[in-house]
Amino acid sequence: MALPDEPPAGAARRRVLAVLTGTQVLGGVGVATGVAISSLAAAALSGSDAVGGLAQTSAVTGAAALAVPLARASARRGRRAALVLGYGSAAAGALVALAAAGLASAPLLLLGLFLTGGGTAGGLAARYAATDLSPPGRTARDLSVVVWATTVGSVAGPNLARPADDLGRRAGLAAWAGPYALSAAAFALAALGVFALLRPDPLARPDAARAKPPRSGGGWAVLRARPRARVAVGAVVVSHAVMVAVMTMTPVHLRHGHATLTVVGVVISLHIAGMYALSPLPGRLADRFGAVPVLLAGSGLLAAATALAAVSGPHRVGRLTVALVLLGVGWSFGLVAGSALLTEAVPRAERPAAQGLSDLLMSGGAAVAGVLAGLVVTALSYGALAAGACALVLATARALAAAKRRRAAGAANVE
Repeated sequence: MALPDEPPAGAARRRVLAVLTGTQVLGGVGVATGVAISSLAAAALSGSDAVGGLAQTSAVTGAAALAVPLARASARRGRRAALVLGYGSAAAGALVALAAAGLASAPLLLLGLFLTGGGTAGGLAARYAATDLSPPGRTARDLSVVVWATTVGSVAGPNLARPADDLGRRAGLAAWAGPYALSAAAFALAALGVFALLRPDPLARPDAARAKPPRSGGGWAVLRARPRARVAVGAVVVSHAVMVAVMTMTPVHLRHGHATLTVVGVVISLHIAGMYALSPLPGRLADRFGAVPVLLAGSGLLAAATALAAVSGPHRVGRLTVALVLLGVGWSFGLVAGSALLTEAVPRAERPAAQGLSDLLMSGGAAVAGVLAGLVVTALSYGALAAGACALVLATARALAAAKRRRAAGAANVE
């Protein structure tokens, strides 16, 4: 029964979704603005392209490292505390990066970028916060709304980097400092918005005190005890790793075909649009038909994308564009359906630990995939990388189908 001063469940859910959507846009601006310039800034400050390549790795590693602390904060103090921690860390990191630009210090810049990984970790945690008040049959759709909001920040951020740099230089800041000032402001506003407006906290429900305490052993213990949760995490990690591996090396492949930076930018922009703009579609499908069929559909899209990329030479811009768009949409199907399945497969009290572990493995897998992708392309070819990714996706789809059959057989035996 609702308390007298507690808003009705539907109103509380809509308020939480509105706050999470708005702060996700701000967080997306902060992340994307930094992504747009970080490799260039690190290379310029260090005089080494190799150090430039470490920029994105630092941010991804930071996201992985902060996933578990955010999960623990969610379990102990609620979603508000966790998201403020993530966005606050990112704001501090952006300020460190700003100082690094002024001091011309590449190591300090890499430290700042590591902390900005909190913005990515916070954005990932926000999608789970969107499901805490979801009624049955709405989990995937509510989650997908927050994922969709990332589209705005991802598109706007890179386009704001140059004006922010120009404005910063006119204000007397060093080169590259302006975009990091913008990132810091966006992350700080996101943290402030969550702190002031995310009320009620999605995890702070009246029945929380009566919830069963989480298992000892954290997220690993939860996954060991729940096969469906393992399936969900495996699907999310594979979808993300495959997407990162192929996406990371596609610009290099295109440049081998003498594609201009403008062409490369358009291809990556369309890929990002595929990742986020259509995310409500897998959300609706997962709520209607179940998460596993949507995961299988996502595997089909990823398999088609990687197979097409494997047979596309560096001059085949049209084919590679189609492949990258399919790659983005397949990733969206995997992320939304996998995250929804994980949420539904785990009791409420155990969710933060399992969700934090999922995000840790997701970000860690992306970092490993990015490194391995470069090694494979250097030793073999881009086609070999895409073909290997396709083989991994097909193996995952086979495992998903087998899990679906086992669950159906188990249900039939119960009847």
